Amino acid sequence: MSRPVILGLTGSIGMGKSTVAAMFAELGVPVFDADACVRRLQGPRGALLGAIEAAFPGTTGPSGVDRPALGPQVFGNDPAMARLVAFVHPAVAAEREAFLIEHAGAPLVVFDIPLLFETRANGLDAIVVVSADSETQRSRVLARPGMTPERFAEILTRQLPDAEKRARADLVIDTGHSLAKTRKEVAELVSKLTQ
Repeated sequence: MSRPVILGLTGSIGMGKSTVAAMFAELGVPVFDADACVRRLQGPRGALLGAIEAAFPGTTGPSGVDRPALGPQVFGNDPAMARLVAFVHPAVAAEREAFLIEHAGAPLVVFDIPLLFETRANGLDAIVVVSADSETQRSRVLARPGMTPERFAEILTRQLPDAEKRARADLVIDTGHSLAKTRKEVAELVSKLTQ
């Protein structure tokens, strides 16, 4: 039995990855959103709440993980972050496997994984990096509510540099131009991969 082509989709903050993922979905391609999966697992009645509360007491409640309470305990604390990741990554991998089984008949599926290179995701047939020039990225990110230049700089230190992602990619989608042009590029890629 044939299986879908599995495309990994990634890109640094502000590069337009979510927009490109939505374009794939609009074309009927099943998209697994790793961030949404984590939010669900850590949200109200999420499957990870018990383990997180046991490891980091006082960081969960009826609304799920209390990010302002958990953040200071794990950011900048490598052993604590490793404990958290030890819960999260296997749970996300299991959800991704279930998604693949559910969409086994599709010709193409997309795994939208923001930290794809950083987390060394495997089992992918190709990797697409969504990218734009640094000025476009900066203006997009700083337009977000609550974002500051300092916070943006800190986020960038936790992500592989865009140039390195581009170098490791099988394909690059440039989002530094019109949405129409990006949409055309995505449609051409879907057509190519589903032939």
